Parts: sequence; structure tokens; C-alpha cells
Amino acid sequence: MTGPSWQFGDDIDAIVTRVGDDWPRLAGARIFMTGGTGFIGRWMLEALRDADQRLGLGCEVTILTRDPAAFAVKAPELAAYPGFRFVAGDVLTLAATAERYSHVIHAATDASADLNENDPRRMFDTVVSGTRRALDFAVACGASRFFFLSSGAVYGAQPWEITHVDEDYRGGPDPRDPRAAYAEGKRAAEMLCAIYAKQFGLDVVNARIFALLGPLLSLDIHFAAGNFIRDAMAGQVVRVHGAGTAERSYLYIADLTVWLWTILLRAPAGSVYNCGSQEAVSIADLARRTASLLGGPGAEILGRPDAGWNPGRYVPSNARIRRELGVDMQVGLDEAIRRTAIWNGWKQ
Repeated sequence: MTGPSWQFGDDIDAIVTRVGDDWPRLAGARIFMTGGTGFIGRWMLEALRDADQRLGLGCEVTILTRDPAAFAVKAPELAAYPGFRFVAGDVLTLAATAERYSHVIHAATDASADLNENDPRRMFDTVVSGTRRALDFAVACGASRFFFLSSGAVYGAQPWEITHVDEDYRGGPDPRDPRAAYAEGKRAAEMLCAIYAKQFGLDVVNARIFALLGPLLSLDIHFAAGNFIRDAMAGQVVRVHGAGTAERSYLYIADLTVWLWTILLRAPAGSVYNCGSQEAVSIADLARRTASLLGGPGAEILGRPDAGWNPGRYVPSNARIRRELGVDMQVGLDEAIRRTAIWNGWKQ
């Protein structure tokens, strides 16, 4: 389904259908989730709500959020759903509970580029200390599975000769560069997950998530693809301040949501999977492509020095998750751009 005939509900319907026979594994589940009000978390909740309504799973989800009232204004249908309970709190102060949960999903991370640049200590602490709090919580509540949403940033700068980095690559961020605070934090958090699996017998699975596109993504934060869509929709030239040679790939959020629920429900304990598209595109070509697709006046490459943490390649191999869990990628880059724009009011 393409173009203006697409609607948000089509994606939710497709997610629920594709996860399919795995949903009953959540029958009667009690899930505790951090980061449920963020971009990825909201998509996971939208899909679970629809699956619960269709299948009568009877699962309950407690979602930790800093401001439940603000989220209720933003997503009233999720906030009011009987199976969801939103509690005020912060992952850095999350304490053990006597309540029992079957699954803990730790999706909370402040991925702000501004925070990473200007307060890297806080960035690192948020990722590492927050993950340790979530792991302690999972052990205390008797969770049968802990799902950590990590990042492809753990690989550090991807060598140009490696076109698609896989899960066995042993490179890493530069520990001398404070801009690597987020990436090093995610690496340390993955180590904590491995420690808790060994020391406490916790069943941990891990998703390393790369760049994304789709409805609900804010177009005004540091993601280049979102900024390009915003500018093209406004009839402005899409400008790339750097040389635009950096290469990225963009997985559509509905595809990611299928992959995440499949990992949680079916992946073997200890599994680690890249979650990203293999369709590489340079930032310059992405700008031109976005302008062309959305009818903007074009793109301009300014060629200034790239101040970002990764001016090179950031493209995964997703062969392992496709082979082992049987998932696929159904929405390509052009359609992801269109659907993101349509969600934000673009008229073709």
C-alpha cells in the first residue's frame, strides 16, 4: 500500500498479522517497560494494544514514564487502555519491587545529541546506571525475560571496507572521545546484561537498533532524515551542512516493531540481533532523494566539516535475524519517507 491511501492503522494491522502465532506467548503476561512513551516504545504499545484487543491476551503492562499526564495528552488512547498502567518515575531512581513481572523491557535512553555533546557524563550515567537499575528490578521481580534495546553505535566507527557490520564484529567506539559517551554507555550496558545473565541466571535478549524512519518520529530533533522531510514538506531546499558522504540505512518503524516483538517472544536466551536496514544511502543522496520524492525545490550540499560522532558508514548486516527468526523488511526507504511525510500532513 503506497502513497496517500496509506493510513497509520494499516501499519498496526500489518504488525499484528506478521507477529501472528507468537502473540499467544504473552497470554496472561505481566510486563514492566521503561521507555514506553518514546518513539519505539509507543509503536510497541500500539501493536500490543491491538493484539490484545483482537486475541484477548489478558496481558498487563506497567510503563515507567517521567510524566504520565503529558503522555496522556499526546496519546490518550494508549493512556486510557485498561491493560496499560502508567507510573511516574525515572529509570535512574527505579527501585526493586515486591510485585511480580514476567517480562522487563528496557527501552529507556535519552539519545539526545545535545546531551551527548554538552553533558557526556550524564549521558553515560543515564545509559549505564539506568540499565543496572532495570536489571536489578528484573531480578527482584522474578522476570522470566529481560529485553534490552541497545544500539548499533556499540560498533563504533564502521570501517569503510566493511559494507555491512554483523554481530560478531569486535570493533568499538573510541574511549578517548567524549562524543562516544552514548555508544560506550550502550557497550557497558550490554556487558551488564551479560554479567546478570551469568551471575543471576537472568534470561536476556538484546536488539542493536540502527537508524529508523516512520510516523511518530519527531522531525525537529537531530535525525537527518527527519530534518530533510521537514524541510522538503515546507517547500525549502534540503541542506546538508557537511559533505554528505556519510552512509546510513533506515529501517521502517513498523518493520522494527515486528522484529522487536519477535525477539522478545521467540529468540533464544542470550541472543543479540542487529535491527536495521541493509539499504545504504549517503546523506547527500538521502537529501536529494527526499526532495525529489516530496516535491521540494532540491538539495544543497554545503561541504562543511562534519562535527557528528560518526562521519562514516553506519549500516548493519541483518542476515542473522532474518535467518534465525524468519523476519523480513517489507517497507523500503522511499515508502518510509512517504509514509513519514503523510503522517506529518504532506499531501502528495
